[in-house]
Order: sequence, then structure tokens, then C-alpha cells
Amino acid sequence: MYAPERQQEILRLARDGGRVDVVSLAEEFQVTAETIRRDLKALDRAGVLRRVHGGAIPAGRLDFEPDLAERESTAADEKDRIAQAALAELPADGTVILDAGSTVALLAAAIPPETALTVVTHSLPIAARLADHPGIQLHLVGGRVRHRTRAAVDAWALRAYGEIRADVALVAANGFSAEHGLTTPDLAEAAVKRAAVAAARRVVLLADSSKHGQEHFARFGALSDVDLLITDSGLSPDDAAAVEQAGPDVVRA
Repeated sequence: MYAPERQQEILRLARDGGRVDVVSLAEEFQVTAETIRRDLKALDRAGVLRRVHGGAIPAGRLDFEPDLAERESTAADEKDRIAQAALAELPADGTVILDAGSTVALLAAAIPPETALTVVTHSLPIAARLADHPGIQLHLVGGRVRHRTRAAVDAWALRAYGEIRADVALVAANGFSAEHGLTTPDLAEAAVKRAAVAAARRVVLLADSSKHGQEHFARFGALSDVDLLITDSGLSPDDAAAVEQAGPDVVRA
């Protein structure tokens, strides 16, 4: 099969299934992963696919949102390093907002038993991980629970965040860039993220490097709203410098 034929078939698979991944495509076409990456790069340049970590989605799919299990398994090593670095941002005996997100959930799981904190979260998985933590006073924000993220949204959640003031909010995003700010696929989830950001004195964004340059449907802030970005070494020094010019300090874990 010639490269243009293979690329046409990759495009069909992406449109039919909503996304494609490098490993499956390499097996499907009996070629190397590097060959598939070149195909995806060519399709991305043509404007018909948009590359994401590990694969690609059809261009224009700004509402694409992987489910919880898929997010937890993507860039696992990078997210572990980010979560460990984020532990240093937890205030002693302070108040913290933990946003819904797989990297933030890893941070929650890594909080040492001797830590004393007040934690507010609208994420059911994070609340479940912290419910038995001996040093944490846990406040669970209520609302309609989105099945895809297991996060509470809508008026109850917005009202709760409007009534508090936290030392730091550790937030997640599906995409971030100097041009488009912080984005996520769902409008209701974006509204809660925006409220969480507004409720904190300091905002720390936890996002692996694959999310840099990605743009999704719902915008919930600008990089200037963020005090610190903790990401991984996959973000190039030049890109890190561009992010810092937009506002936040950058830690590449």
C-alpha cells in the first residue's frame, strides 16, 4: 500500500471512530510506529486530522473528550512526575481546591498521611481517595455529576465555589496555550473550573506537555490567570519560555 492510500484509510478510520492511535495503526497496516507518525504529521499539515498524544482526532473535533480510564493511562510516567512536583505547592495547614483531572487525582493519592489540609473538590474520584485520609478535612462540592469525568457541575457547584476562598487551586486542562488559554471540551465543566480558579489566591496548573497547543471547545481562563504551570520535560525550553511570557512560571518535572 502506498503512503497516500494508507493516509486516506487512516483518515477514514479516524472519522468513523472519532480518533486513531499510533500503536493500533502500526499493527493494522503492518508498518512501524514512526511511519504512522509521519502519516499523521502529513494529515495534520493537510488540516484533516489533529495530532494528540499517542494518535490523532479528526480536525474540528474540539469537543473530543477521552473517558476517565483513558486519561489515567495516557502519559502515566509524566503525570506521576508532575504530581510529585506538585506536592511542594500544598500549603501547610492551608486550604486547597483540587480540580477534576487525572493528574490532580494522582496528586491526591500521593499526599502523605501526616499532611494536615482542608481540601475542597468537586471530583468524586478525588474525594473517594481522600475520604479516609487522617489529616484532611474534606469538603465535597455537589451538583450534577458528569459521567465522563465523575465531576460535579452546574449551579450547586458554582454556588459553593462562590462562597469560599482557598490558598491554592490545583487545576487541570485538556489544552493550554498562550494564544487560546485554558480549554476543555464541556461548557459546564469549564464554568466550574473558572469558579475554582476565581476562588483561590494562587492557581497551579497541572498539565502534561501533550496538552500544550491543544484547543478545545470551552475556554475557562488565560495563562495569565495561572501562577505556576507544572508540566513535564516534553515541553521544549522555547515553548516553556513562551508560556512564561504569557504569565505563569513553569516547572518541567
